[in-house]
Amino acid sequence: MSIPSKVKIIDVGPRDGLQNEKEPVPAAVKVELVHRLQDAGLKEIEVTSFVSPKWVPQMADNAEVMAGIQRKPGVRYSVLTPNMKGFEAAVLSKPDEIVVFGAASEAFSQKNINCSIEESIERFRPVAAAAKAAGIAVRGAISCAVGCPYEGEIAPERVALVARLMKDIGVEHVGVADTIGVGTPLKVQRAMDATLQYYNVDEISGHFHDTYGMALANTLACLEMGIWHYDTSSAGLGGCPYAKGATGNVATEDVVYLLHGMGIETGIDLDKLIDAGKFISDFLQRKPHSRAANALLTKRLG
Repeated sequence: MSIPSKVKIIDVGPRDGLQNEKEPVPAAVKVELVHRLQDAGLKEIEVTSFVSPKWVPQMADNAEVMAGIQRKPGVRYSVLTPNMKGFEAAVLSKPDEIVVFGAASEAFSQKNINCSIEESIERFRPVAAAAKAAGIAVRGAISCAVGCPYEGEIAPERVALVARLMKDIGVEHVGVADTIGVGTPLKVQRAMDATLQYYNVDEISGHFHDTYGMALANTLACLEMGIWHYDTSSAGLGGCPYAKGATGNVATEDVVYLLHGMGIETGIDLDKLIDAGKFISDFLQRKPHSRAANALLTKRLG
């Protein structure tokens, strides 16, 4: 397939990126990050998750954050909903899309939620149905699609299974996630091929972590397959909870630099994007986890 001429980025920084931060990030700072991302041209932003504050205290201000956003026409605001209770709380904040998730690893599923892959996806059937009835889009995330911290390498057949189950419950778009960042280009392409058995190329996104420095290589491998949606995180926010000291999500700035350098349209202003990443990194008192951002920020200093 030919490389796409345009790419849509879903910035997951406000949710996936910030959820593991130990110190509380005030709602006003999260809202400001969303505003800066949409001003930079992001059209899809994963804002927060409606999970138990006992499990993810950083997301306890979910309703406050959603209420604080000055919504821009043409921007889709999504939230993660782990169950029906989460969905019922989320729907009050009028998200454009909800995100459900399942692991392609049986061991991961058992250890994290004490049930099989099939059972984990089946639990989302009422959530997907309720979202559809409310006119809310449903996106799914297939975690551990290439490797698992407990099981090691994941067979593409497992990824195909999750894709089939998600299609069956009414998930419209899936993200294929290399959750622990162990993927390399051919392995990632196999996971994508498995997903393409049930979803077309317009309904799939790549979600890569940069633990081993492979995220951009994996992005390029998927671009070569025609995949044109990617989940990325402003300033590379989000550590990997299963690999000590590892970087998490690939930085939005690095992916946009790659895409623009290939002549691929994103609709994103890289300078404003770098400012958004610098804003949140300054608040967290660290440098952005983005090579492109750090190089361009240094260049600005002349």
